[in-house]
Amino acid sequence: MASACPRPLFLSFPKSPAPPLAVPAKHHPSASVSLSTRARAASSSAAPSPSPSPPSDGVGPAAPTRGDVYLGRQLAAAAGARTRAPEEDAERRRRRKEKRRALAKKTPSGVACCYGCGAPLHTGEEGSPGHVEPATYDLKKRHNQLKTVLCGRCKLLSHGHMVTAVGGHGGYPGGKQFVSAEELREKLSYLRHEKALIVKLVDIVDFNGSFLARIRDFAGANPIVLVITKVDLLPRDTDLNCIGDWVVESVVRKKLNVLSVHLTSSKSLVGITGVISEIQQEKKARDVYILGSANVGKSAFISAMLKTMAYKDPVAAAAQKYKPIQSAVPGTTLGPIQIEAFLGGGKLYDTPGVHLHHRQAAVIHADDLPSLAPQSRLKGRCFPANDTDVGLSGNTLFWGGLVRIDIVKALPRTRLTFYGPKKLSINMVPTTEADEFYKREVGVTLTPPTGQERAEGWCGLQGVRELQIKYEELDRPASDIAISGLGWIAVEPLGVPSSDPDSSIEEEGGGSGELHLRVHVPKPVEVFVRAPLPVGKAASQWYRYQELTEVEEELRPKWHY
Repeated sequence: MASACPRPLFLSFPKSPAPPLAVPAKHHPSASVSLSTRARAASSSAAPSPSPSPPSDGVGPAAPTRGDVYLGRQLAAAAGARTRAPEEDAERRRRRKEKRRALAKKTPSGVACCYGCGAPLHTGEEGSPGHVEPATYDLKKRHNQLKTVLCGRCKLLSHGHMVTAVGGHGGYPGGKQFVSAEELREKLSYLRHEKALIVKLVDIVDFNGSFLARIRDFAGANPIVLVITKVDLLPRDTDLNCIGDWVVESVVRKKLNVLSVHLTSSKSLVGITGVISEIQQEKKARDVYILGSANVGKSAFISAMLKTMAYKDPVAAAAQKYKPIQSAVPGTTLGPIQIEAFLGGGKLYDTPGVHLHHRQAAVIHADDLPSLAPQSRLKGRCFPANDTDVGLSGNTLFWGGLVRIDIVKALPRTRLTFYGPKKLSINMVPTTEADEFYKREVGVTLTPPTGQERAEGWCGLQGVRELQIKYEELDRPASDIAISGLGWIAVEPLGVPSSDPDSSIEEEGGGSGELHLRVHVPKPVEVFVRAPLPVGKAASQWYRYQELTEVEEELRPKWHY
């Protein structure tokens, strides 16, 4: 029987010879044997060497295959990597080293911490954060119950004692200081390297002072949900539609990209459900970190979240028993507190507040801190009142011992409305007598500082800012003067109703002009001039919503209530 004719062998050659592959200097011996064996087998069965490849722009069989193109790209990338500038390699190594250093600062999981403040538990210095009696510590450790231990400082805070622990830049005078504000900031440095969902809290009463403009220094590229707290403190009859639009407009102006904005109240649980829904939708098995400035209400917000989630989530219900301590002392939380709050995975973290040196709380005594926190709904205090004919020009207003406002130039019917803590009195005197009045009454009538002893060590109102406030419309506030850590003052060119029915607006200033004020505050405290916050019943009449295109409306974050 005749043997079958062998099938002809068709070979496809690349259009250009492939570049030689670099063989590693050190390789396994078996790899060399296998490679040489395959090479001998191929040479024994291959046809005579082909003629040189056609030019690189050939078509048809001469065109480069996908493998040739991919191999060329890989070799080019490898060559580029070998010739990269040394400074680029150094920068990449520096970033890796920084990331490792930051992640190393994260509290080790094996360290037992106080569930109230996050400070590591110890039996050393009595009165310091995290201190536990030795007998209690040994008993709880023997039964593996250190996670249920509350340190001595947290017990005092829960009973209303003002026990400070933060000192240094942005700290608080009065009381013993155990940690600096810079050290607390360093404890948050690892966050920008984590894959997490950031929930950023901002106090509506101190919107500018508590905003954390450089939030990306902590959050990195992680997504952010913006939560506005304490909306229950806004004056009665305030239209939250106006507030929501004002907040979104401010966020867009600050160029902060957020997923959404939520108006909430931890006390009345308003808006908490919407935040929980947003977190469940966006966290995607990531951990959730609650971030904000000191005393913005993070622990109270977490308690409100756990209370709301407890109805449907047994994990959140169990976490309510050991939740972070709430206190009027900024700096209550001293370390990240891990909370098992989600049934579907992922953890909730309460973080130390970011201490800001430009807030009023950073300069007053620890015992005066409660006087800065509004306890009930704000009510505007107007100067001059509606039933007086006293003009503001040439007068000075003192807001406690913390703010002095000299009215250099104003319209006869200009009015200033103060929104802030009710415990701070407001006094008006002629500007020529203001210096003598302040020296005599600081610590007595003008408080805080409270008491003669604190008044003697008081830094005074050394910071002075000249404000030239322009106005275009007389039927609405010209602007707000926001005092960081305290509240704000609405400036109304024609706020006082006229007792003369024949008086005309043209006589008051022609519909546009300028007000000249001089604001005195303690040296580190900042003064912000912003668009007026639409609060009260009349605000819904003068507030104007910005007209947006469909593209702008789509790009702006949505707000929820």
